Amino acid sequence: MKTQVDHLPLRYEAHRVALLRLEEAARTEKDFKNLIKEWDRIDRNRLEREADHEDNWNLNILEQMIEDFEMGNVFPPPQEHAWWRQLQSGNFIDKIFDCPHQIDELTANTRVSNALKTLKDQQKEVLYYRAIRQWSPQKLAAIRGQTDRNIRKLYATLIAKLHREMEKK
Repeated sequence: MKTQVDHLPLRYEAHRVALLRLEEAARTEKDFKNLIKEWDRIDRNRLEREADHEDNWNLNILEQMIEDFEMGNVFPPPQEHAWWRQLQSGNFIDKIFDCPHQIDELTANTRVSNALKTLKDQQKEVLYYRAIRQWSPQKLAAIRGQTDRNIRKLYATLIAKLHREMEKK
């Protein structure tokens, strides 16, 4: 039987072999208790390592959200969404300029900002909802009272215009 795993460091391999020997040599109740104790220790260590990588949810907030939902209240935006994390960290600039007509304020790059300023309001609106909000052309078309083909064509035109503006400078 091959006992060495090539990708594991030697100490892990030694520990695995020692544990295998404990399992094979266990004959009495005391031996089995020692084996269970060792497996429990390994599980505790694994759980601690996994807990370090998990998001620390405040259970009180989660319970409050569930209570609110059961009472008919609406959930707040998903906590894992980038927009919500920015808001919680105190980064309000993107939220302040969260408007199609101020899309040029969402970038710190002056070349991109100047190129975005050259767009018409209609183009800024389509770019905002397609690129930032990631709405489908069908959804955007339904809201604007246009066809989705028209939205796709408008989006392609404005992207080409942005490319030309960026190449000029």
